[in-house]
Amino acid sequence: MIKKIFLIAALGLTMLTAGCATDDDEPEEVVYVYSWGDYLDPTTLEMFEEETGIRVVLDEFDTNESMYPRVSAGAVHYDVICPSDYMIEKMIGHGLLQPLDFDRLPNARKYIGQKFFEQSRAFDPENKYSVPYCWGTVGIIYDTTKIDEPIDSWAVLWDERYRNEILMQDSPRDALMVPLKLKGHSLNSTNPDELNEARDLLIAQKPLVQAYVIDEAKDKLISGEAALGVVFSGEALMISLENEDMEFVVPKEGTNFWIDGWVLTRDAENVENAHKFIDFMCRPEIAVINFDYLGYSTPNVAVRELEEDEDIKNSPVAFPDPEVYEDQETYKYFGEAMDRIYSDLWIQVKVN
Repeated sequence: MIKKIFLIAALGLTMLTAGCATDDDEPEEVVYVYSWGDYLDPTTLEMFEEETGIRVVLDEFDTNESMYPRVSAGAVHYDVICPSDYMIEKMIGHGLLQPLDFDRLPNARKYIGQKFFEQSRAFDPENKYSVPYCWGTVGIIYDTTKIDEPIDSWAVLWDERYRNEILMQDSPRDALMVPLKLKGHSLNSTNPDELNEARDLLIAQKPLVQAYVIDEAKDKLISGEAALGVVFSGEALMISLENEDMEFVVPKEGTNFWIDGWVLTRDAENVENAHKFIDFMCRPEIAVINFDYLGYSTPNVAVRELEEDEDIKNSPVAFPDPEVYEDQETYKYFGEAMDRIYSDLWIQVKVN
């Protein structure tokens, strides 16, 4: 997910010069977007610019945690950002966002499924600040040529038979989520005993783990370098399309149901253009282009009918039955102190 769509090598210079006009020109219309790497099909950006005359200046981040300090410092004034659920909650709480004007977002109101707005209330209680863009779950993908029995539990990640064949996520929340759910706890647990138990289980698992990964999981699993791994559902779709022997499952103990959404920053200087950009991305014929490019499930209810690839259209990973994600938990923002505890626990896992 890290290859770049647009590399703004001199972003600071661009920010200083954007909007400046020559003596004979009108000021340039622009919108500054800060999104995950490889999260938008470049074609859709070109289409937006051609239709609206608004230039998109795109910068990218690889984690919520690397995005946040840049935005909170205010050194660069982005207009539109695409954070994840718990980070949206944090940004709301710290006053870094401004409410969206949904009268200017007719496509969002019409085509984003109501159940996704309902799920978003876990981090945006009044649905004032965010429009869902992508969503998914976290589960296990496994090679059916190497693993005979069906998998339905996180417990397989502690199975000695798969020593050096297991890939785990290299992030505190996603790594600790696995043993927490395995033991029947909330993935938002703040209970010291539960968290220490989760840490100890991950430490005990370490001899079986081939690698802690983020983006490398896809290539390792497609090539058969690993037999199973913890992945996001969007990655699972792409892996299964590349390697038909791979099967994805959401474990019976439960998992994370995540949502990434478009938000408007407090310091946005191009508010009208930002609304136009968000609403353009909610247009079904644009949403299906991004969906095909990205692979993550979309909250846009019109996309499935527009999808031309029958394998994707009928994929239970891309378009799962509602019971797969109903009643699943979304990450909550804990506050700085508990964030540090999770980070410290993960460090303890990595160094032991």
